[in-house]
Amino acid sequence: MNIREGELPGVGKKFEVFTKNKDKMVIIIHDNGRRDLYYFEQDNYEDYVANAVFDDTEARQIAAIIGGMTYKPKALENIEIVFDELVIEWFKVEQGAKAANQSIGQLNVRQSFDVNIIAIVKKNHQIIHTPGPENIIEEGDTLIVSGERTQVKNMVKELLAGRGS
Repeated sequence: MNIREGELPGVGKKFEVFTKNKDKMVIIIHDNGRRDLYYFEQDNYEDYVANAVFDDTEARQIAAIIGGMTYKPKALENIEIVFDELVIEWFKVEQGAKAANQSIGQLNVRQSFDVNIIAIVKKNHQIIHTPGPENIIEEGDTLIVSGERTQVKNMVKELLAGRGS
């Protein structure tokens, strides 16, 4: 996903969101709390096909739903929760990832990226809480990692994303 952020002087902020599926949304957050959401068709980014307006309370309720705070999907692959600069992210180890078939110790995750692996959800749904350096990471495993956003992003890109990503 690609997000572009811009200031709208006297209005608020504008966020252009482009998804992996090439969908485009524009979200405008007004200084008074109002949110405008615009959706564009993939083959026409000039004219929106749908829009919605939310007040601050409605926007926060929808954000909680989308963010998984009211329902946690069973097939959770990638979500993040932010506490100030701390990010906790779930990321599935992609096919061909550098981390596949390596132990946490071999990858030196904490020292190289200043990121902690706080749990591993194996392909068979077994959960390993607070895994140690001896635990092996396999393709298809979901790692729950914590650290600063940039450090987590670097670790994911270098170790967990497939070679073609």
